[in-house]
Amino acid sequence: MEFGRYYNAMTKRQIRPVFMVHDLIPLTHAEYCRPGVDATHRNRMQTALKHASGLIMNSQATLDSLAAEAHRSNLPLPPIVVAHLASGVTPRPLAPRPIATPYFVMLSTIEPRKNHWFILHVWRRLVEQLGAAAPKLVVIGRRGWECENVIDMLERCESLKGVVIEESHCSDEKLYAYLQHCQALLFPSFVEGYGMPLAEALALKVPVLASDLSVFHEIADDIPDYLDPLDGPGWLARIQAYTQANSPERDGQLSRIERFREPTWVEHFERVDAFLETLR
Repeated sequence: MEFGRYYNAMTKRQIRPVFMVHDLIPLTHAEYCRPGVDATHRNRMQTALKHASGLIMNSQATLDSLAAEAHRSNLPLPPIVVAHLASGVTPRPLAPRPIATPYFVMLSTIEPRKNHWFILHVWRRLVEQLGAAAPKLVVIGRRGWECENVIDMLERCESLKGVVIEESHCSDEKLYAYLQHCQALLFPSFVEGYGMPLAEALALKVPVLASDLSVFHEIADDIPDYLDPLDGPGWLARIQAYTQANSPERDGQLSRIERFREPTWVEHFERVDAFLETLR
C-alpha cells in the first residue's frame, strides 16, 4: 500500500481500488511499534486517501483516526463504510477443564501495547497477597517485538513460576478449552483498532476485563468490566473478585453477555456489497 506507482498504473487501466484499513496505530501510537513503521504506515494511509475509490473500515474508532490523519495531511476522505468483523467462533462441545484451579487468560502476541508487563506485575502482587491461593494466568500468544521486559518476567521472576503459564504455540482446540473454563479474558491493551479476542470471548459467553477503549465500547457496549490500563489496584481488585466462587461481579457480566450481539460475516459482506454498489 505504500507504493503509489501500483495505483497510478491501475488508474491508467481504469481500475478503481477499494482499500480496507484495519488501524492507524503506527501513526497514533508509534511508541508501541518498530522504529520507522510510522513513516511507512503514513505512506500507506496517504496512498489510500489519494487513490482509493472507497474505503472499508473495521470500526468507527479506526475511521475517526483516519479522518484525523486526512485532516492533518490536507487530503479529502473518499466514500467510506464501517463494517465490523466477525470472530469466526463456532459452537464447540465443552472441553475438559485444562486447569483445576481458577485461572485467567491473555490472548495476543506479546508486544508493548498489549500491556503484558503491567499484568505480570499485578500477578506478582497477587502471589504476594494470596500465596498458593493466587489464580493462575495463561498467556497465549507468540513473543513479538520489543518485549524484553516481559520475557525477563516470564523467565526469571521466581514468584511467577508455576503460576503464569506461557502458551506460545496453542492449538485452536486448546485455546477453546482455556477460554471455556477461565474466570475471564484479560484485555488490558493501550490501543486497538478492533480487538478480535474481545468478540471471540463474548461469543463464547466468557467474561472480559478490558481497557476502557472507545473501540471496545463500540463492539461490546457496557458488557465487559472496563478499567484504565494503568490502574494497578483496580485490576488487582477486579481479578480477585472474579476469582471468587459465585462472584457477584462475574455473575453480573454473565447476565449482560446474554445480550451480546456478535457481528457476523453475512452482515459484514452485506454492508460491503451494498457499499460497492454505490461506487458504480
